[in-house]
Amino acid sequence: MGRYRGPKHKLSRREGKDLFGTGGESLQRRLDRPPGQHGPNRRPRRESEYSKQLREKQKVKRMYGMREKQFQRFYLQADKKRGQTGINLLTLLERRLDNVVYRLGFARTRPQARQFVSHGLVYVNGQRVNIPSYLVSPGETITMKETLLKIPDVQELAEGKPIVPGWLERREDGGTVIREPERIEIDPDIEEQRIVEFYSR
Repeated sequence: MGRYRGPKHKLSRREGKDLFGTGGESLQRRLDRPPGQHGPNRRPRRESEYSKQLREKQKVKRMYGMREKQFQRFYLQADKKRGQTGINLLTLLERRLDNVVYRLGFARTRPQARQFVSHGLVYVNGQRVNIPSYLVSPGETITMKETLLKIPDVQELAEGKPIVPGWLERREDGGTVIREPERIEIDPDIEEQRIVEFYSR
């Protein structure tokens, strides 16, 4: 499966949100301006409901670093589960191994966490797992390889005592999944109902 290798700031500006957590003064200064050429007298275009649904889907898909087919598979999986499809989708996305490494505070961004997993630096229940989309379950233990713990970025994050959501328990070398995440513990900026409406057309 291919990966997007273009300018990430461009995608963040398109959605009006720092999707990758890279931050920076340059991005913050231009976050409210979409990419492309825009004259000072350009009239803002009125967004249709479809456009809003599409933008929300694209935003969340890019936040979690996924391609379209993979994201659609997650949606179909969420739709088959009992409960609200939108919340089910977000719960599945949060349970991705790369996201869990990020949430535990061992990576600055999801892309960095994805790289750690892909390079075989993360273990689940003592077994090396190099699939970023692996879904963790309650009771599973995540351990970071010693090589990862020696990375300056990771050590700096540990010194800052990262804030970890209640569905995870952090240790010095990893953490444990206590339960499934609740909606209140997931990004409040996401309007998951629009994603459901997009795929329900």
